Parts: sequence; structure tokens; C-alpha cells
Amino acid sequence: MNTSQRQAGWRHGSPRRQGGVSIVLVTLALFMLLAFTALSVDGGNLFVARNELQNASDAGALAGARFLYVKDGSRVNDGTEPYDGVNYKSAEAWATEAAQSNNSQKETVEVLSVQRGHWSFGLAPGSTRGFTPNMSDVEPVDLAGKTAEELDSNPSFINAVEVVTARDQTPVEAFFGRVLGFDEGYKASARAVAYIGFAGKLRPEDVDQPIAMCREAITDGDTYSCDVGRFIPEGDQTGGWTNFQHDDSGASSASELKALICGDGNPEEMRFGEDISTNNGQVQAAFQALYDCWVEETDKERLWNLTLPVVDCQDGIAPSNPLVGAVNLNIAWIVDQANKIDDDAPWQMEEPPEDSEGVSPGTWSNADPDGVTRWDDFVTAMNIRDSDGDLAKWSSDSQESGWRQKSIYFLPSCSYHEPKGQTGGENFGILAEIPVLVD
Repeated sequence: MNTSQRQAGWRHGSPRRQGGVSIVLVTLALFMLLAFTALSVDGGNLFVARNELQNASDAGALAGARFLYVKDGSRVNDGTEPYDGVNYKSAEAWATEAAQSNNSQKETVEVLSVQRGHWSFGLAPGSTRGFTPNMSDVEPVDLAGKTAEELDSNPSFINAVEVVTARDQTPVEAFFGRVLGFDEGYKASARAVAYIGFAGKLRPEDVDQPIAMCREAITDGDTYSCDVGRFIPEGDQTGGWTNFQHDDSGASSASELKALICGDGNPEEMRFGEDISTNNGQVQAAFQALYDCWVEETDKERLWNLTLPVVDCQDGIAPSNPLVGAVNLNIAWIVDQANKIDDDAPWQMEEPPEDSEGVSPGTWSNADPDGVTRWDDFVTAMNIRDSDGDLAKWSSDSQESGWRQKSIYFLPSCSYHEPKGQTGGENFGILAEIPVLVD
């Protein structure tokens, strides 16, 4: 073979030439295999670390929102007052502690930021869903007279906590990734926002008596109204008895209802949006037990403060109605027999607080021997009205009279109340105790 032939053979595929190309291809393949291995192993490791960070952020946000308000719900918990009479930890401190109690691959989770603020669901026209930090305002927004849309679009309504966690100082370890230049590992972070709204799902013993209030009786359209009293029975959109049970058979058992009067409240969890049994009729045994308990609790001189379930009564009440939340109210008076007005009309009564501070202005009293005079003065002072919006004064027409046999007169409360239940209900003045994650 001459020189030219040997050169041609070299050029067109000699074994030595092919071997050189194979080495390049194998090297490239090994590099790609290493890259995919790094992506698989390091990516899986990073995924685990990221999930652990998310768990820490979730725990921190839920803890911060859980303690976002002081125990009576009267103000945002900024740590300047004890939450429970002893502990001065702010909502942010609770959140930080809860987040740091979690580890990410045996490394303490770093908390980059904790902020309280406002979460909007974008309910109002032009509003945007999302979180707006607000660390400046610790005074709560007055909940009475506010629609859900108004509260949702008001950044001064502090209702959420945001927590961001990270692995910055102790990056997630890079195994095969070091070969690719990630010598210091991978930084990772996670974020969570927990929102605390109004009482929806009610835990055992969250509400007090087997009475369900109609939403229509405590709202003015879509707005929660706490300054107008009502009485039961008054039409079919005021309230009725309930055994707290989630079924549609009605709460008609007198013995069952009587056993719940002045007991421990709802024995089982009550779930927002589901029907509970209701009864719009008179249940004498239950009413008598309630009347006796009211007398014992108040001496007929003090308001009786209760937390009760709220149901939707747009189609009337009974045999079942959807649970939509909870409300705190005051029983102002109970009439047992209609023909004893001179004896049984109020003589004096503690007046309800005038504002959200919960400070009572004093005591209403009237010493006139005429029961009608005392009663008309009482309902005027307490602003107790019928379903037509007229003051519930006495009338010779028993159907028109505000003084009626077997009736319960109540006043929704404008004060702040201890949070109860899980977030999910509507605004009837009771903030929930248990928050939910929203982002």
C-alpha cells in the first residue's frame, strides 16, 4: 500500500480514527449521565428539603394566625399585652417559634421574614387576591356594619400572617452537583400565608344553647347589624330550636332539647354549609327549662350573653337549615305568660355595651307600676323591633303586640368576643380561632 492509500485509509475510517471519536462520545455520554444523575439525586434531595421548608412555613403561618388576636379578640396581638394573662409573645413570635421548631434535613429552618397583614380574596370589584403586609395597625377594624366585601378590600383589617423560611446559611447539600460547579450546595426557600376569618366549623361546646338564629334577623341585607334587637317567634326568619345535629329530621324531641338547655353546648362538631335540624314550633319543656335557667343566671336584671349558631332562613326555618356561622348575643328578656305584664315587665336591666370596647353605660330602670309603660320604655331603650322594623311595644292586638307569651327577646352584641371555631363562616361578629392556609 502506497503512502497515498495509507493516508486515504486514515482519513476515511481507520480503527484509530474511530477510536478517537468513540472516546469523545463516551466522555460526552458520561458527562450527560452525570448531569442526569445529579439532576435526579440532587433534585430529589432538594425536593425533600423544599417540602420540609414548606411544612415549616405552613406551621409558622398557622401558629401566627392562631395567635393573631389577643384572647378576647379585642386587638391584634403585638406582644405588648399578654395573650393569656401571662405570655407576652406576639403573633410574629409565635410564628417564628413554630417555624423554627421544624428541621430541614436535620438543619434548623431559617426564618427570613414574618409579617402580619391583610389577605384579600378579591371579592370587591377591582380588588386583587393576595397578601398586603401591615405591621403598623394593631387596633382591630370594627366588624359590625361591615359586609364581607368591605372587610375583604380593607387593608386595615389584619387577618393573616405570612412566613418565609429558607436554607440560605446552610444550603441543601449538592452530591453530584459539585462536579457541575455547585460547590456550596443549593439555596431554597418556601412561603405560606394563613388567613383567619369568621367562625364556620364549630367544635364541640363552641355554642351554648340549642337555639339557631336566622341570618336574616341579624343582618341588614348583606351587612351584619348588631344594634337592633329581635324576638322569637317573630315570623319565620328569626330563629328556632336546634339539636345541633346534621340531619333533616327536625329538632322536635322535647326531651332531647330540654337535656341540652344550660348544658355544655353542642356535643359534636358542626360543619359550615351543612344543614342542621331545626324546629319553628313551641316546645314547652325546652322553653320552660330555658326560662328557669335564664332567671337563675340573671335574676331578671342582667343580660345573658350567649354564643349561638346562625342558619340561613331565606326559605323559612325547619325542619333543617344550612349552618352559616355563629353569633354572640344577649338575651334581654323572656316572657313566660302574656297576661302578667304588670308583674313581669322589666323593672331594671343592665344596658348593653354601646361600643366595641365592651363598657356598659349603666342600668336601665323604670319604677312605674304599669307594666305596659315599663315595657314600652324597655324596648325603646334596648331598640328591640319586630320583623317590620317597628319597636316591639305592647298592643291590645295580641298578634301585633311586642309583648307575647313564650317569647325570647335578644340583642346582638357589638363587643369583641373570644374567637371560636374554624375559619369558614360569615361575619356575624365572631372571629374564628382556627385559621386556614390560603397561599
